This record gives sequence, C-alpha cells and structure tokens, in this order.
Amino acid sequence: MDVLYLVVPCYNEEPVLPDTSAKLLTKMESLIKSEKISPDSRIVFVNDGSKDKTWEIISELHTQNKMFQGVKLSRNRGHQNALLAGLMTVMEHCDITISLDADLQDDINAIDEMVDKYHEGCEVVYGVRSARDTDTFFKKFTAEGFYKIMKAMGADVVFNHADYRLMSRKALEGMREFEEVNLFLRGVVPMVGYKSDSVYYERKERLAGESKYPLKKMLAFAWEGITSLSTKPIKLISAAGAVIFLVSIVMLIYSLCSHFFGYTEAGWTSVMVSVWAIGGLQLLAIGIIGEYIGKVYLESKHRPKFIVEKYLSDEDK
Repeated sequence: MDVLYLVVPCYNEEPVLPDTSAKLLTKMESLIKSEKISPDSRIVFVNDGSKDKTWEIISELHTQNKMFQGVKLSRNRGHQNALLAGLMTVMEHCDITISLDADLQDDINAIDEMVDKYHEGCEVVYGVRSARDTDTFFKKFTAEGFYKIMKAMGADVVFNHADYRLMSRKALEGMREFEEVNLFLRGVVPMVGYKSDSVYYERKERLAGESKYPLKKMLAFAWEGITSLSTKPIKLISAAGAVIFLVSIVMLIYSLCSHFFGYTEAGWTSVMVSVWAIGGLQLLAIGIIGEYIGKVYLESKHRPKFIVEKYLSDEDK
C-alpha cells in the first residue's frame, strides 16, 4: 500500500488546530482501515513562523500520536514557501502527498477520490471548487476574475483550484527542478506535466480564526502570480506604446492642420491631455519593468526559499 503524507501549512492556527487534527486523524484512520493507504502514512503540520501557540500544539500532538509530525521553519516565509518546505521535507518518506489548508474549508472527503485517481495512474490530482455559494459577491467576483486574468496573461492555472492537490513522489521530484525564488505553486505544478485529473467539492465556511488572505494579500498574491509566470504585461506595454505612437502621428497631423488654418489655440486641450496620458503610461511602464528587474535581482541571489529549523519525525518518538 502507498504511504500518504498530508501536508498542512500553519500560520497562527491555534484556534483551529485541535479540531483540524482530530478530523484529519479520523480521515486517515478510515483510509488505512479501507486499505487505500499504508499505516505508515502521516499528517505533517508546517509551522510558518507562527506568533501564537501553533508550534506548541503541533509538538503536543506529535507526542501523543505518531501519526502527527511537524516541520518548524526558522521564520515566516509565506504560505507558498511553507507548503513547498513541507512537501520537500517529506518527499523521501512517502509515495504521495496531499496539501491542504489548516482551516479545512476544503472538503477532506475529496481525499478518497484523489487517492482513487492516483491508483488509476494520475500523478497529480487537483481539488477544484464546484461552486462559490458560500462567498460574498465581491469575493466571488474578484476570485473568478483572478483566474480569468491569469489565463489571459498566459499562465496555465486550473480554474477555481487553490493549493488542495495530490502529488506523487515522481511529480514532486519534477517540481523540485523548478528553482525560482518567486514562487507561485498554482502555476508551477501544471508545468511539471504528467497525467493529471481533478476532483470537485464544495468549500465550507471557516470554523474559527481569521482568513490569512484579506483583499490586500489577495491582490499581492495575484500580482506575484502574474509577474512570476508571464511576460505578457511587458508585451502589453509594447502594444500600448505602438498605439500611442499612432495616436501621436494623428495628433501631429491635426496640429499642423490647425496651424495652417489659423486655429493655433484649439490644440491646447489635446496637448495637455496627451502629456498627462503619456506621462502616466511611462510611469506605469517603468513600474512594471522595474517589478521584473526586481525579480531577476532576487533570483540572481539564489537565496533559500525556506530553512527548516526542526522536523518532528518518527525518529523523535
């Protein structure tokens, strides 16, 4: 039987961990009893520099039951790096991994179908939301708009899929070859390739605690994804530059005609509008290009994406 490791990034998850750990333990015991996975399977919580008692709870769970393991990062590195740290740490100990958030808004009953699809030959199985009925109109509009913009920008992302997915060891080894510092796993995983499929589920309400992705973070995450996976914004700047160049030719002809016919004051408004429009576009273009240059700068430093301070594994029992 295959060894399954659940990888759960945690940042200040003290309110939800007791309930989350109990539900995940029940699910794993059910899968083991039905002989879908090996008794050597584990639940791994990754502490991403939490400021509350998250790590203390993880350590206590590990002491009480060998099913629970913990990875402690040296400092807060963000959700994507914390998830990658967990996956890379456990990769050599398991056959398959499933990543999910600590709030368990993603239906854990979908795990059974994910494992079934793996046994059918899939190396990657995406958990995809079937609907967004629990979201507010604003949340639904912005979230779905995010995926559509990502697609339009050339990023190969799965619509309505976050980071709830199954990956085999083979797929993880492929993902390890991607060494970029600016990490956006939702775009990187599809680039790994291999046979994949999706399972669909309804997302639940968060039981306790607060969302770790308010609007500000969502927008920053979206921008990180776009600029990490696509050069289309720079191409759009080039296209806008070409359009403005054509408009400037029209304005030149208009200005010359106004001059020869004696309407020299008529172009004042057009000139002012043109100056402001071109100035704004130039600042926007410099900002976007600067964003890419900044990413190149960070990539060239080859800084580690994460540092594991401690790993509570079976050897620590």
